Amino acid sequence: MSRFVYADNAATTPVLPEVADVMRECFLQDGMYGNPSSLYKKGQEANKALNDARAKIAGVLNCKPTEIFFTSCGSESDNWAIKGAARANVKKGKHLITTKIEHHAVLYTMEALEKEGFEVTYLDVDSDGLVSAEQVREAIRPDTTLVAIMYANNEIGTIEPIKEIAAVCREKKVICFTDAVQAVGNVKIDLADLGVDMLSFSGHKIHAPKGIGALYIKTGTRVHNFLDGGGQERGRRGGTENVAFALALAKALEIADGRLDELDAVKAKRDRLITELKKIPRSILNGSEEKRLPGNVNFSFECIEGESLLLLLDSMGICASTGSACSSRSLEPSHVLLAIGLPVEHAHGSLRLSITHETTDEDIDYILECVPKVVSRLRAMSPLWNE
Repeated sequence: MSRFVYADNAATTPVLPEVADVMRECFLQDGMYGNPSSLYKKGQEANKALNDARAKIAGVLNCKPTEIFFTSCGSESDNWAIKGAARANVKKGKHLITTKIEHHAVLYTMEALEKEGFEVTYLDVDSDGLVSAEQVREAIRPDTTLVAIMYANNEIGTIEPIKEIAAVCREKKVICFTDAVQAVGNVKIDLADLGVDMLSFSGHKIHAPKGIGALYIKTGTRVHNFLDGGGQERGRRGGTENVAFALALAKALEIADGRLDELDAVKAKRDRLITELKKIPRSILNGSEEKRLPGNVNFSFECIEGESLLLLLDSMGICASTGSACSSRSLEPSHVLLAIGLPVEHAHGSLRLSITHETTDEDIDYILECVPKVVSRLRAMSPLWNE
């Protein structure tokens, strides 16, 4: 292995040293081990640190600290938002709306609610993976209580028109939730301007550790509790709070927000990858070229199996993914790629590269050196390939 390039940041990211330092200080500082619910001094010191983290997150996202609730991950946040809103508003109706390209944390949650008697409309997307506000408007019925549409797709990087969708929901008096796990840290999010009622995000996508996430719930939004227990998170989510990880999430979010101006450089590297990989014969760029996350590149190569592509790239020191990392053990083709109209055989041959500020020009050079070689090698072995 001549070089190592990590290009799977959409799956997870390494913890930044500054974030690790915050956690280490919390673990080792006298008094920070206290239970935030305790009334004595050590407990109140921990509680203050927790509230400071909440306030920092609220400051970055432009909302009230009391509207931020810590969770264990993005999937928990998605489950809480969807199940909590659906069950809390069941007297109005049992109709929910989402899209066919959501993360499985959303799709499987919707399937679970269908078993409880809820009806779900799964909106189609266009060939770029986009859904329109007008589609949402047309799908809303008198008994619709919730619209759940992701901010940006985890596989193809398409950024949805969430502000416009939220405006339609507000007009129709329907709760609007967006899974922003891929968007937070990659686009500027102003909750006061965005207009959604709920938004989820996760720490390990922005260089915080795995095991911490958050859910924004706008004041006044009817949502049932999802995790009962000792009354933590102002009585909304039981379980002793993870103070060190909450501080880590706040620190990582502050760093990501401070580096948003540097994303043009990430986009330039992304665009270089797209331009050069398009030169590979019978390659297909998946997702919108314009409305796309700054670090996302997703291609399909005809007559190639994505798993073989990943294994060969891994042997050359490149970490990437095919479809979603959360379903990488499945042999089924990506539901996202099928939803945008790719044939099954093309969907099987997908490659996702997700880069960040840490990705260097030399890393891009190496990726562009290796991917065409691997594609050519696999096609030479394929009985289906006829150039």
